[in-house]
Amino acid sequence: MPKSNRNVYQSLAMIGQFGINMLVPVFACSFLGMFLDKKLGTSCFVIVLFFMGAAAGFRNIYRFSKRIFNRQSSESAYLHKGRKKQNGTEVKSEETNYENSHNQNEQDII
Repeated sequence: MPKSNRNVYQSLAMIGQFGINMLVPVFACSFLGMFLDKKLGTSCFVIVLFFMGAAAGFRNIYRFSKRIFNRQSSESAYLHKGRKKQNGTEVKSEETNYENSHNQNEQDII
């Protein structure tokens, strides 16, 4: 399977998971509220539990997106850490070069 098709399928699966993460708590809490309203003869549980389900759905989406972002950023950090060796010699990353030049400038001042 080509890599571009794989990315499309992963994106579609992620969108589906966002929908499921939002809708399942809303429907579950709404149906529980309707059940309690019928059993107890009230009309307020469905509204309260609907909003609780919506809050739970937003929390699920936030946690899911945070986990995806952390995974992508850690993969990106792993891929872009800097080259350890190139042609048998060590290659320093840009941060190390900046720190060394900064330390050199401090020593010149002192």
